[in-house]
Amino acid sequence: MLSKGKIMNTRRIAVQLAIVAGLSVSLTGCGQIAMLRAKVAIKDAHRLYQIQDYAAAAEAYEETLADTSALDVLPELTVAYFYLGNSYDLQYRPGRRGEPENDALLEKAVENYRLASELIVDNPDMQRLSMQYLVATYGPDKLNDPGQAEPIIREMIDLYPGDMDNYFALSRLYEDSGQYEMAEQILHDARDEQPENPSVYLQMAAHYNRVEDFEQTMAALKERARIEPNNPEAYYTIATYFWEKAFRDFRLNDEEKAQYIAEGLAASDQALELKDDYHEAMTYKNILLRLQANATSNKAEQNRLIAEADDLRERAERLRRAQAAAPVAGG
Repeated sequence: MLSKGKIMNTRRIAVQLAIVAGLSVSLTGCGQIAMLRAKVAIKDAHRLYQIQDYAAAAEAYEETLADTSALDVLPELTVAYFYLGNSYDLQYRPGRRGEPENDALLEKAVENYRLASELIVDNPDMQRLSMQYLVATYGPDKLNDPGQAEPIIREMIDLYPGDMDNYFALSRLYEDSGQYEMAEQILHDARDEQPENPSVYLQMAAHYNRVEDFEQTMAALKERARIEPNNPEAYYTIATYFWEKAFRDFRLNDEEKAQYIAEGLAASDQALELKDDYHEAMTYKNILLRLQANATSNKAEQNRLIAEADDLRERAERLRRAQAAAPVAGG
C-alpha cells in the first residue's frame, strides 16, 4: 500500500505530465493554425505574383512567413522566401539606384534570397535557383559587388559539381573583374570536370575571343568539333570565326588572310557535307568566296569565285524562304 507521501508525489507528477501534454497540444495547435493561415496567404501571394502585382505579392509573402512555426509543420512553405525576395527584386529599378526606398528593395531581396538558399532544404532546384538569383543581385546592374558573389558561386560548384553553368558564371565574374588568369583557370577546371562537354569549349572560345586570343579561340572551337563530329553547327561556327578574323583584322598580312579564308571555306564545306540545306553555312561560304575573290589579281579566277558565290547566295535565299514558309512541326 502506497504511503500518503508517495500518493501525493504521484499526483504531482501526473499534474506536471498533464501540463506538459497540454502545452504540447497547445503548441501543436498553434503551429497548425499558423500553417493554415500561411497556406491561405501563400495561395493569395502566388496569385498576385502571377499577375505581376509584386508589391502586393510581397505583402502576402511577408504574411505567409510572419509566424515561422508554420514552417515547422509544413517545411515546403520555405519557398516563400525565394518568391518574397524575387518580388522585391522585380520592383527594384537600376536607374533609380541611390534612392533609399529603391535601394531598400534590393536589400530585402538579398536577405530573402539568402534565407531561401539556407532554409529550402527539401527542394534542391529551388535552393539552387535562390543561390543563382542571390548571385545576380551582386551583378554590375545592381549591387556591383563581385566579392560577395564569388563565395556563393564557389559554394554552388561544391554543391553541384556537375552544373557547368556555375563554372561559367565564376569565370565570367573573374573576367569582368580583370582577373583573366583566374577566369581561364576556372574554365580549365570545368574542362577537367567534363572533358567531353561541348558547351565547355564554346565558353572557352568565347572567353578567348573576348580577350583577343584568336589561336586559343580556334583551338577550343576545333576541340568542340572533335567531340561533335556530326554536328554541322560546330563547323559552321568555326567558319564564322575565320570570316570575322579575315574580314575585320587589318593587321593580317596577305598570306595570313588567305590562310584564314581557306580554313573558313573548309569548315563551311564540312558543315554542308553534313547538312546540304544549311543556308547559314551557304551564306558564310558565299562571303568567304568574295573575300577570296577580292584577294586575287587573276581576273578569270576572280570571276569564277564570284559566280560560285552568287550561286550560293541565291540557293541560300531560296532555302531560307522555303524554310520560313514551311509549317512548324506540330503546329
